[in-house]
Amino acid sequence: MIIGGYRAPGFAAWQAPAGPTLPTYGYTIVHTYPHDTSAFTEGLQYVEGFLYEGTGLEGHSSIRKIKLETGEVVQRHDIPPQYFGEGIVVWKNRIVELTWQSGIAFVYDRQTFALKRSFQYIGEGWALTRDAHGLIMSDGTDALRFIDPATFRERRPRLKVTAGGTPLKNINELEYVKGEIFSNVWQTDYLARIDPESGKVSGWVDLRNLLSPRERASVDVLNGIAYDEAHDRLFVTGKLWPKLFEIKLVRKNG
Repeated sequence: MIIGGYRAPGFAAWQAPAGPTLPTYGYTIVHTYPHDTSAFTEGLQYVEGFLYEGTGLEGHSSIRKIKLETGEVVQRHDIPPQYFGEGIVVWKNRIVELTWQSGIAFVYDRQTFALKRSFQYIGEGWALTRDAHGLIMSDGTDALRFIDPATFRERRPRLKVTAGGTPLKNINELEYVKGEIFSNVWQTDYLARIDPESGKVSGWVDLRNLLSPRERASVDVLNGIAYDEAHDRLFVTGKLWPKLFEIKLVRKNG
């Protein structure tokens, strides 16, 4: 499938990196919400009753504020068409957005979506999340960057992510959940649960079959994790998906 010049991957069966078997979690669906099927989801975050979403593809990239219950976009900013928007994160009164291969991050006012400044970085930009100290960034490799939100400089050495001793590449959309980093693994239906100190994957979340085969035939990959800390709710969706799911994790093995 080719969308706006971007070749969407297939959905072949995925094998976890070799090594000791890690705990695997399944899910139960708590609630299903509508999701804009034109949204090529790159970043997702739940803040104070609203979803904030960053979308990609050149000429279609945007940041959005969305009503969870209805999927209504209540605020939107389209970025210049030469940029492929990637992950976003809300940090205090700002929204930070990466771009895929342009090496530039945009910083917006959270209330007005007005552009306030920009930063340069080396390499690709894939996703952002945050902990109590600053931003955490993925770039498609097996490493996570820890970013100072005021300067966009790296505030600690990069963290190599491993699963059973094997480097885990294609770390995509990120969410900080109860002291762990949850990450989509690009081109798969799995999340990795990553220890932010050691970089070790502590378990997998198997999210296969969220959509029916018919629905899956016309969409792109799973991508988009948001956590409502106040009410302990976990949300997931994907690029061009018609639905966003609130789920509870269920231990399968390990």
